[in-house]
Formats: sequence, C-alpha cells, structure tokens
Amino acid sequence: MTQTKTIMPNFDNLGISLNLLEVLGKLHFSAPTPIQHQCIPAALEGKDVVGIAQTGTGKTLAFGIPMIQLLSQNKGQGLILLPTRELALQVDEVLHKLGKDFGLRTVVLIGGASVGSQIQAIKRNPHIIVSTPGRLIDHLQQKNLHLDKIKMIVLDEADRMLDIGFMPQIKQILALVPKDRQTMMFSATMPKVIAEMAARFMKTPWRIEVAPAGTVATQIEQEIFMVPKENRINLLHKILADNHGSVLIFSRTKHGAKKIAGFVRGMGHSAVEIHSNRSLAQRQEALAGFKNGKYRVLVATDIAARGIDVTGISLVINYDLPNNPDDYVHRIGRTARAGATGKAVSFAGSDEKFVIRQIEKLIKKTIPVMPIPALTATRIVSRAVTGMRHGEQARSTRTFQRTGRNPRRRRSN
Repeated sequence: MTQTKTIMPNFDNLGISLNLLEVLGKLHFSAPTPIQHQCIPAALEGKDVVGIAQTGTGKTLAFGIPMIQLLSQNKGQGLILLPTRELALQVDEVLHKLGKDFGLRTVVLIGGASVGSQIQAIKRNPHIIVSTPGRLIDHLQQKNLHLDKIKMIVLDEADRMLDIGFMPQIKQILALVPKDRQTMMFSATMPKVIAEMAARFMKTPWRIEVAPAGTVATQIEQEIFMVPKENRINLLHKILADNHGSVLIFSRTKHGAKKIAGFVRGMGHSAVEIHSNRSLAQRQEALAGFKNGKYRVLVATDIAARGIDVTGISLVINYDLPNNPDDYVHRIGRTARAGATGKAVSFAGSDEKFVIRQIEKLIKKTIPVMPIPALTATRIVSRAVTGMRHGEQARSTRTFQRTGRNPRRRRSN
C-alpha cells in the first residue's frame, strides 16, 4: 500500500531572497500561513494583490517581505496605510525585525506623536512610510513630504478605514502616488465600495481569499450571558475570579472602558484601559504592559479590536456587544491565536436578541446562552480616578462599605 506524504509549505520556495530567509529563520518563522503562502510569490512578481483575510492570519509578513525585498532591488519608497495608531506601530515593529540587518529606515506618521520628530525622520529619506491616512494628509498639505518616489503601496484593514471615514483621504492619496506602482490591499470583508476602489486604482489585481467573512477560529469557545447592566459588574467579578490568565474586555464607549477598568482594579486585578481619550504614550504603555504581564486585564474600545497582536490572551469579554457584527469577529479573534485555545464571553441585554441573531448569522453558528451563576452582591470601589492618594482611597473605601455610596463618584465620572 502506497502512503502519501504530506508536504508542509515553507518559505524556501516562495522566491524570498537568501538574506531574508536567514532573518526569518532567526525569528523562528518556519512555515508560512495561507495568506503568506499565496501573497508573497504574487507580490514578488510585481502583481497587484487584493487579500481577503481575517485579523491574525499573518498579513504583515505577507506584504512586509515583498516590500523590503523589492525596494532593496528597485530603490524608491514603500507606503503602508493603516486605520489606527496601534496597528501602525505594530507593523513598524515587524518591519524593523525583518529589515534591521539591512539598514532599513522607516518613519511612522500618526496622530498624537511629535510632528517635529516626524519631519526629522522624513528628512532622513526613509525606505518605508507607515502612516494613518489623516496624518499623512496633514504632512502632504504642509509640504513636509512628497509621494513621487512611491513604488509600492499597501492598504491594510481597508474595510476598517472605510468604517471610520478615511475613504476620502485614501482616494486623495492614491491619486497622488505614481501610477507606475504596485498596490496591495487587505481587508476582512469586500464591500462594494472597496471592490470599486480596487477596480479604479489597481491593475488587474490577483484576488486571494483565505478566510471568508465571519470566519472564527474553531479553538474559541463562545458563550453568552443574558444579563442586565446592573448585574454585569458582579458577573464580571465572578468570571475574572474563575478564569486565569490575561483578559481583554471590550466596552462600547470610552467612558465605559474607563469605568470598567476602575472597577476591575477595585476587584484587586491589575488593569489598564485604552481608548481615544488616552494619549499615544498612554496607549503604548498600556499595550506594552498588557503584553509583558504588568497588567492582567486590558479594557478597550473597538480601537483595539483589529490588528493588535498580543499572544496568550486566554479570555475575551464583550462587556457590551458591538454595534457591528463584523466587530464581534475581530474582537474575539484576539484569543486562540497561533493555534492556541481561547474563550469568548459576551454580556447581552434582553433587548439585544436581534443583535445576537445577526452575529450568529455572520459566523454561521449558534452561540450557547449560559445560565447566570449564583452571584455575590459584591461592593466594589472604582479606582477609575488616576492619581488618587492612598489616604483618599482608604477613606473612599470605608465610606462606600459603610453607606453604599461612593463619595467620589461625581468627581470620577
């Protein structure tokens, strides 16, 4: 009987240069993901590519490797557009790991960072510009840089950029870069406006689809609790006590994220929040602290739902269901990465059954509704006010335990 040997894909036969293959080996990348296996050869041949892939599928290497290799051969500059500051910083980090041995120079153009420092980095003639659309337009309007040397442009998380209103800026930027360029676009979904943009600004692009919209990792255990808002903190308290490991909690609003983080700290867990009211430095510190274990819990708005590559998250909690069913997929995709297992728990009100049905229709799966466990009426003091002195915290705690009121509530909201 003849046995068929399964041949695992590797990076060696994708057309990658020996120097970059050596770097991938040092970084312990042994086998390409499906999006990398299909995109890298096409991109290295100079083809335009539309990649339909979910977050966490390895897209950064799929476009980063071809961009670094082609720019080293053909000179010129690369441009990568991304929807959020955090994603831009993450992509830049990966590019530096790939290109530091070759003297790769990059500049990150994002809001919340020093414009003066960005101008100085632009003057050093970077090989790759990593930017959010809004900040890039600002620099173009101030004539701090020009796009006449762009040889390759990447639009990552294109559907997310559409959702948050960046499409006019993207079209403006695409009209300014040279027509003789290579374009790669990645998106989790393919709405009509993005298909039209691909037809208008790309040259017969290869469409590579590795995960249909709504695809959820099979290793994620999903649950829903139908729980009114007034009971959610007590349920959260029990879930955090019963589950170990790092936890990512999603709130619909930035005010809610701040409030939840304060309550979680009051439960005795190390926690930090990330949302648009936090400065860039605060957001960077929060993500770094969550990655290195300084904080067990990260409370976030949907700004962190896409592209934030934090390994080892054991539990994702949707304290509020997202407004958009697609965001549910991106949120829970923060766990069960790189073949690991994970759990996603969602809280929902009785008036949100339609939202649940929309999510289930998208993911083609029924999410089990769990019975509410016995909850202790826990009184938790929110430590949401940063900078509260120890004595003030102690007095606040004693007053709250005695009267059931938080004397600082008005000031902390």
